[in-house]
Amino acid sequence: MQAFVYRRYGPPDVLEYEESDKPIPAQGEVLIQVRAASVNPYDWHFLRGTPSFIRLFTGLLRPKSPRLGADVAGVVVAVGPGVTRFKPGDAVFGVCKGAFAEFACGKETQLAPKPERMSFEQAASVPIAGITALQGLRDCGRVQPGQRVLIIGAAGGVGTFAVQIGKWLGAHITGVCSTRNVAFVQSIGADRAIDYTLQDFTRSGDQYDVIFDLVGNHPLKAIRRVLHSKGTFVGCGGGGPDKPASELLSMMVERVVVSPFTSQKLTGVFAKINPADLNVLGDLLQCGKIEPALDRSYPLCDVAEALRYVESCHARGKVTIVVA
Repeated sequence: MQAFVYRRYGPPDVLEYEESDKPIPAQGEVLIQVRAASVNPYDWHFLRGTPSFIRLFTGLLRPKSPRLGADVAGVVVAVGPGVTRFKPGDAVFGVCKGAFAEFACGKETQLAPKPERMSFEQAASVPIAGITALQGLRDCGRVQPGQRVLIIGAAGGVGTFAVQIGKWLGAHITGVCSTRNVAFVQSIGADRAIDYTLQDFTRSGDQYDVIFDLVGNHPLKAIRRVLHSKGTFVGCGGGGPDKPASELLSMMVERVVVSPFTSQKLTGVFAKINPADLNVLGDLLQCGKIEPALDRSYPLCDVAEALRYVESCHARGKVTIVVA
């Protein structure tokens, strides 16, 4: 089979497209014939080994695992020992190891049945971004009907799902985006869109119950000015590969240091993939409550180019890889 591998950290140029053996599903895993995958910041963080502290888990000098790609949609072709939820022929979506390939293995606990009305490409765009949005708003933000929610980075991969999930939760949604994305953000359900090139939302005088920050380019002090005195701030990464690790760490440390001295809740989210939340997203997709926003797609052989585009931080919605 054809697959992308990386044996050293670096930019997309270090990726190698080569012939590899099909992986064999281990205990609790299934082998998937990949029909589509999608690209996340997660992927270039692993590819570049940045911020550097992640190398404690991915390998200090070189990657422990040479396969790249996580979001997947495809068809089960074999199951490993102990698998009970899936059988060969089942169409699934979720997260696996090495999705940028013709075949990949995934844990059955990180997969769910693919919604019938969704194409494989649409389904592959959902897992990490969709679960990040769901857990960020529902679990961390505890969004309630009627609340005012601000989503910074509303036109991005997570942002497009967050706008729609926020509306499903009954909130009034304001999205922050660039000029070219104002109409787009409103078209996917935002009640209001703020063009950050024309207006500094941190000085608007508005107040929000929940702020979901997917960009990380405003000081926490400035954001807290427009957060209700008992509101919740949820941070989620932000920035491209050129953003220093020290900035990301300082943002996290600041939240921890400030939290005990304010009535505002300052927290962050990191997606925890589980079948229950994949099923929630699957149901929302099946009934049309949320729709994936696809920017562009690339064939498997152009994964490096897809990564470069996502690294530019200008993607509108999700970038997908069509495998078969």
